[in-house]
Amino acid sequence: MKPPEIQLPEGMLPRFGETPEQVAVALADAVAEVLEARLAQAPRASLVVSGGSTPLPFFKALSEKALDWQRVDVLLADERWVAEDDPASNTQLVKAHLLQGKAAAANYLSLKQQGATPLEGLKAVKAELANLALPLDVLILGMGNDGHTASLFPDAPELADAISADCPDRVAAATPPSQSQQRITLTWPALKDARFTALHLKGQDKLETLEQALANPSDVMAMPVRAFLQPGLNVFWSP
Repeated sequence: MKPPEIQLPEGMLPRFGETPEQVAVALADAVAEVLEARLAQAPRASLVVSGGSTPLPFFKALSEKALDWQRVDVLLADERWVAEDDPASNTQLVKAHLLQGKAAAANYLSLKQQGATPLEGLKAVKAELANLALPLDVLILGMGNDGHTASLFPDAPELADAISADCPDRVAAATPPSQSQQRITLTWPALKDARFTALHLKGQDKLETLEQALANPSDVMAMPVRAFLQPGLNVFWSP
């Protein structure tokens, strides 16, 4: 396969592969290495993942890694405010595909708590995450073709606060009109300093979206993923 003709800025690390499975294994290897090293230094390690179909092969590969999973806190970067048995629930996805096998012993921190809306449940979510140490150890992000990542959507009325360096909260409600469900998301200050951050992408359309984001990196409100396009970012991509 001819490598994609995209020039990443200096300091961003391309990890491109020929198949989704190949990239998933490479990402799982990298994440396991970071977690293992962190667990050798600290009592616990954190792993933040994203939902959707792209990470499923990565979840499977990572779940088979022989880590001390009992000391790993797993959570989503964002979640739809739906019941766990709803097909749209990313919690259901993570439990079915990542928290299996060896990884079943991990400690899962759920962003979906009681309450009819994310705002109603916000206090409970904050309590769930109260003991989560920052900075995060591993952060795996996805990206939509509108330039959103986590639930930092361009049209979310909460975006300006959630992406502000002065935001005091780890989580925020997100109610973008473009989406059929309300959401809860980690904020930019909670995400930005992760020790290892990867952007996990699949498909030519995502490559084109990434190129668009890189073309005007300062306009973060238009494409919030731009806030993460910094030196040290690992870009894992497959066709």
